[in-house]
Amino acid sequence: MKILMVEDNKSVSEMMAMFFKKEKWDAHFAYDGEEAVQQFQDDVKGWDIVTLDLNLPKMDGMQVAAELRRLSPTVPIIMLTARDSESDQVLGLEMGADDYVTKPFSPITLIARIKALYRRSELNTIGNVTDENNDEQFDVITDHFKLNTKTREVYLNDQQVQDLTPKEFDLLKTLAQKPRQVFSREQLLQLVWDYEYYGDERTVDAHIKKLRQKIEKVGPQVIQTVWGVGYKFDDNGVTQ
Repeated sequence: MKILMVEDNKSVSEMMAMFFKKEKWDAHFAYDGEEAVQQFQDDVKGWDIVTLDLNLPKMDGMQVAAELRRLSPTVPIIMLTARDSESDQVLGLEMGADDYVTKPFSPITLIARIKALYRRSELNTIGNVTDENNDEQFDVITDHFKLNTKTREVYLNDQQVQDLTPKEFDLLKTLAQKPRQVFSREQLLQLVWDYEYYGDERTVDAHIKKLRQKIEKVGPQVIQTVWGVGYKFDDNGVTQ
C-alpha cells in the first residue's frame, strides 16, 4: 500500500511511520497543505490512500481535500481532526473525505480504519473492462439499473455512474440490493462501515448527498428520502 499522510505535527508523523513500517506500507509524509497537493500531483494514480489533517499551514485541510478530489475522484481519504465540531466533520465528508478520525487517536485505531477502507477500495482495480450487454456479470439488475461488485461499476439506463468513492459505491450497493426497503441512518452506518463506528449519523447524509450528485449526472434520482426514517433505493419511476 502506498499511503500519503498529511500531518503538520512531526512527532505524530514519526510515531505513525513506525506503525506503517511494521505493516510494510510505502509511507510518504507532507507537513503542510501545499506540499501535500504537490506530492499527490507527482503520482496521482499511484496513491492507495491518504490521511489528511484538518488543521494545516499554507492550505487548510478542507481545501486540500477538495483539490485531491479534483485530481482523483476515487482515492480513499481519511480526515484527521482535533476539532470536536460535528459540523466540521460533516463538512469534511462533503468536501470529499471517506471517513474521519478524531484526535487524539490510537495508532492501532487509525491502522484499522485504513485497512477497512483499503479493503473496499482495492476492488476498484479489478476488472476495469466490462461488457455492458452481459447481464450475468452484474450482481444487481433492475429494469433501469445494473451494479457489478467485481468491477465496481454502476449503470443507470446504460449510462455509467462515474467516479464513485469506495464508501459511495458500498452505500449504493447496500440500498440497491434490497429495492424499496427503508434503511435508517444507524443501519447504514453499521452495514457500510465494517467496524464499530461512533460517527454522527449525518455522516450518512453527507455521503448520500455526494452520491446523489453523481447519479443525477446520468439520469433520474433512484435514492429516495423517507422522512423521519432514512433512505431507500427505488427506480420504479425511472424512464428511459
